[in-house]
Amino acid sequence: EMARTLADPRLLIFAACVTLFTFANAPLLPLASGAITKRASEEATLLIAACIIIPQVIVAIISPTVGRFAETRGRKLVLIVGFSILPIRGVLLGLVTEPGMVVLIQALDGIAAACFGVMMPLVTTDIAAKSGHMNLSLGFMGFSVGIGATLSTTIAGWIADTRGEAMAFFTLASVGCVAVVLVALAMRETRPEPQSE
Repeated sequence: EMARTLADPRLLIFAACVTLFTFANAPLLPLASGAITKRASEEATLLIAACIIIPQVIVAIISPTVGRFAETRGRKLVLIVGFSILPIRGVLLGLVTEPGMVVLIQALDGIAAACFGVMMPLVTTDIAAKSGHMNLSLGFMGFSVGIGATLSTTIAGWIADTRGEAMAFFTLASVGCVAVVLVALAMRETRPEPQSE
């Protein structure tokens, strides 16, 4: 029964999407912070703090709306919107060097993080509902996030060192694009059918 849960194609496809998203997302803030430190050494601490706090505030404000939208319009649309912001952010961070603008671009992360934060447990629960292996499925998703984050920071750091920061941002953006395409083409809608009266 447990093996069947983990072998569910929907769960595996979603895990692949989550891994790719995390791979592309995890190094963006450290790379952006490094770029800010180089270019605005005096205000760097303040700007990096803004890069961290502003997206969290956005997440807190819009998460309830994201949840409602997922219930009315479906999970897939919310996932596509949230995942699409990531490659846009990666490309902009690769093109823009002005530290103040980097903070504004980083604010986009709030939208992506809200979509991801609300959707990951929701879609996993949708998929695992019939089998009842909710905790196992959520643990598997957590593992997928961990794999993506662990691999990417090393790889992105290496690309930044050998090919430059812009190349690292563009590489992460292209991985983000693959995640969007996978969600769009391979993910099925998981929202349960409304119960008829």
